[in-house]
Amino acid sequence: MSRAVTEHRADAPKALGLAVMTVSDTRTMETDTSGALIVALAEAVGHRILERVIVPDEPDRMTPLIRDFAARDELHAILITGGTGISPRDRTYETVAALLTKPLTGYGELFRMLSYAEIGPACILSRAVGGLIERSVVLVMPGSRAAVELAMNKIILPELPHIVREARKGFGQIGP
Repeated sequence: MSRAVTEHRADAPKALGLAVMTVSDTRTMETDTSGALIVALAEAVGHRILERVIVPDEPDRMTPLIRDFAARDELHAILITGGTGISPRDRTYETVAALLTKPLTGYGELFRMLSYAEIGPACILSRAVGGLIERSVVLVMPGSRAAVELAMNKIILPELPHIVREARKGFGQIGP
């Protein structure tokens, strides 16, 4: 890792305020094991979960929530799971992609590359997407626990503070 990346990571905030959104027509708080895993993994490294919701895969239900979360200063990132497949009902990708002001195409590319090592060419069915809505980070991952574990441990948790630091440059203090 380069010296510059190491320095940027060192300057990044250690504890972030997060919103966790599960997109599902069937899951409840009791059965949402993927959302619960996001919460557990994020809290284990010191992040605070300020919002946790389950919303149906309906763009008119997702859009206002995502916009509300993105407008809140204390929420540094929105982590979304579910609705990333290719069935007609899967609309998370289209909904989030339409809201992004700066896509981070490398997030989806890296997720699929890492996923390929685990599940092979079926990884092309995943439409993981990420980016910024103004200065808020939004990262979408598939709804399976294995996909959440991969995204969180290999991409999101190691890099999220650095992404937030860069996204909030010029906007003042990042802390709580």
